[in-house]
Amino acid sequence: MENYTEGNDFILNAFSDGGKGLNDLYFFTFLIIYLTTVLGNSLIITLTRVDPNLQTPMYFLLSNLSLLDLCYSSTTVPKMLQSFLNKPSTITLPACIVQMFMFLSLAASESLLLAVMAYDRYVAICIPLRYVSIMSREVCLQLTCGIWLLGCIYGAIHTINTFRLPFCGTRILNHFFCDIPPLLKISCIDTYFNEVAVFAVGGVLMFSCFLLICGSYIHILFSVLKLQKDNSKRKALSTCISHLVAVLLFYVSGSLMYMRPKSNLITDKEWVLSIFYTCITPLLNPLIYSLRNKDIQRALTKLLKINH
Repeated sequence: MENYTEGNDFILNAFSDGGKGLNDLYFFTFLIIYLTTVLGNSLIITLTRVDPNLQTPMYFLLSNLSLLDLCYSSTTVPKMLQSFLNKPSTITLPACIVQMFMFLSLAASESLLLAVMAYDRYVAICIPLRYVSIMSREVCLQLTCGIWLLGCIYGAIHTINTFRLPFCGTRILNHFFCDIPPLLKISCIDTYFNEVAVFAVGGVLMFSCFLLICGSYIHILFSVLKLQKDNSKRKALSTCISHLVAVLLFYVSGSLMYMRPKSNLITDKEWVLSIFYTCITPLLNPLIYSLRNKDIQRALTKLLKINH
């Protein structure tokens, strides 16, 4: 496999160490994760569209998060599942370009959306009297359109910069999808400019969003601590903590993958970090943000009663 140089295809080599038994275990594990992710996020999208009580800015943003997670997971996991069945797992150059663009665009959009959702909760809890005017339907539509547009611009920048490089050698990617770090490793020329672009563009995006999220939740926590009722305080704290866990999982794993020098970044098991933000986060988001919510539970119960 090390001598594979046919055409412009790349070999995805992340799970090459396992035998047939281990590959079968991987396949069924990630298949269950993927199907659960699709079911959970599809359910949130459906409920927020059909239930009149969920036609609010918060649930509009939640439905967009579910749509992003659905697309985000579908960009990488099906190809990963295929790699467990077909060895060696190859991907053509055009497919690799499309996959990278989609993945980076959706990842950037999710980062921006998490920041907007944190700000939405800040406005709702800290300045509730102005919530309707600040987070109006028009503002939410403009924000989501801007999020998708900025995500596409971000994906295009890094995709164009990466695929302008000449690739040589074995064309083996130590990953389960086309991503920036493994492609930089097999480039024939110095990739200093690309690394700077990842640090600069990616760092500004992630750091800005993370600061907005932290600032919003710090204000929320101070407001919550002023509440007199213990039940309300406990519920609000539980919600904030669960949201922060989801955010930290997404940002920490992404930062460890991209925001480190190439010499430290490219290791034999770097792709393990990617599993957290490509598989685990889209799986947990519906549970953390939505399915624990009483309004969502009530809408689900109503939908099930109608169908029966």
